[in-house]
Amino acid sequence: MITLGIILMVIGWAAGISVLWAIGIILAVIGLALWALGTAGRSVGGRRHYW
Repeated sequence: MITLGIILMVIGWAAGISVLWAIGIILAVIGLALWALGTAGRSVGGRRHYW
């Protein structure tokens, strides 16, 4: 999810499409939050680790 967010941010920036930029930021933030919860030992979505 983090990678997809970064890819969308780059495409949105290069093409000048602000909607892709915003969606990319949202996906990257959600991905970072899930990653942080997973590394803190909390189960995310029924899984012990989140990749």
